Amino acid sequence: MLKINKIHHIAIICSNYEVSKKFYTEILGFTIQQEVYREERDSYKLDLALGNNYCIELFSFPDPPARISRPEAAGLRHLAFEVDSIEETFKYFQSQNIKTEPVRIDEFTGKKFFFFEDPDNLPLEFYEK
Repeated sequence: MLKINKIHHIAIICSNYEVSKKFYTEILGFTIQQEVYREERDSYKLDLALGNNYCIELFSFPDPPARISRPEAAGLRHLAFEVDSIEETFKYFQSQNIKTEPVRIDEFTGKKFFFFEDPDNLPLEFYEK
């Protein structure tokens, strides 16, 4: 059987590079490991980490097509981040004037969670540890 060690990274294509870069670094707190401008593609590639874990490649491309997100479309549904306190995270998002869905409780695990969207309406979730 194939042995997979872990998920290495998630690639996200954004429509406005500077807006998304600010969101993922200043609002969500990812750190920049490397930023590369690829002139031949008129494209940026931003490598982002949480702590020491490389996890997101943020790309820009000229005029990327919009991706259908809602209603539930086939493909990646959402990306979820684990946090220690849903209440503190929810209050932080309110203080940053970022629209979120209400906090809910997972009926199977009893854990709290809520959804929000990145600048391109990609569904993101915070889930209680």
